[in-house]
Amino acid sequence: MKRTLAIASSVAMVVLAGCSSQIDRKTASGSYEYLKTKEVKLLEVPSELETPTFSRDFEVPALGPKADPSLVGKSLAVRSPALVLPLVTGSHVEEGKNSATIWFDQVDDSQPLSQAIWNSLLSFLDEQGIGVDRFSPEEKVLVTDWIVIKKEIEGPWYSFIDEESEIGERFEFKLDVKPHGRSAALTVDLKDYMQTINGDVVSEVSTIEERREEVEVLNQVIGHYEYQIQLAETRRIARIRQGIQTEMGFNDDGDAAYIVEAQYDVAWPRMLLVLRKLGFDVKDLDKSNGLLFVTYNGDQGSWWNGLFSSDDKLLKKGEYRLKVARAGADRTSVTFMNNESVPFEANQVSDLYSAFAEVMSEDNLDI
Repeated sequence: MKRTLAIASSVAMVVLAGCSSQIDRKTASGSYEYLKTKEVKLLEVPSELETPTFSRDFEVPALGPKADPSLVGKSLAVRSPALVLPLVTGSHVEEGKNSATIWFDQVDDSQPLSQAIWNSLLSFLDEQGIGVDRFSPEEKVLVTDWIVIKKEIEGPWYSFIDEESEIGERFEFKLDVKPHGRSAALTVDLKDYMQTINGDVVSEVSTIEERREEVEVLNQVIGHYEYQIQLAETRRIARIRQGIQTEMGFNDDGDAAYIVEAQYDVAWPRMLLVLRKLGFDVKDLDKSNGLLFVTYNGDQGSWWNGLFSSDDKLLKKGEYRLKVARAGADRTSVTFMNNESVPFEANQVSDLYSAFAEVMSEDNLDI
């Protein structure tokens, strides 16, 4: 009989220990008796005696004006804080900010920064099947439709039925663009919240949980933005390695030039590969102005040989310059010049065309 009671008591203790809910695991364990502690008054010293010096090493600081005094005991979550992750190149967060905000800097000039951010956000919402309730680029604001998430809250270990929770949220995204347009801050606010647990509706959420929800969705948007950038870069590298067609033509100044059938951001790095294959060394470059300063070391018995039956060299060893410029949305002009920035004559450009076009059209050049 005593043994039966002992077993029953042990089972009861295990059952009670297993009743901890998911909420209990988010709060501090142990006793909360400290909440009953009252502040001890300072020692009162008679006026005729000298007041001793009190140490302030263990003084509890006063609550700030924005602190929530109700967050004590079980009401205070002990989970790690939610942090915004600046994964995108050129992004950063401001220290000490309570809002879910991330700053982006312009690193790609192919489109305005604000347009790139909105496009990425809309792409993320579309991919997740989230509707848009209101979007105004002029007001720099986007409000999502209801996002409904169904979760199962883990019950006690002895229970075969978990509690079902349905959470509905609406978020507001705001974009703050600097006047120069090369820096912008994306902020997300939890606009509406509603949670249903086994039929009971909860429409209020603590400040800490509100920030956690905002940071979680913002990090998802940031991750999607970074994925798109990496995907675009992978495609760009693949395009650089592919052969590109070239034809004879003229640049915007009317000088004889080669017209490459590629965007400037593809043609520019492609030129570095082509020049190396043709026997040029790039000494200096200026991508913003499209200038390449090169040294020609000779054909080295490779690409230039066999193009003509004469013994005349197509190009003498020495210093040269190249001008790479946009020639439309998907075309780029390449102009060969001497060391004094004087463009080559049309007949010289024509003589070099076969070798240049052959290497430019070659696939899988080493990067």
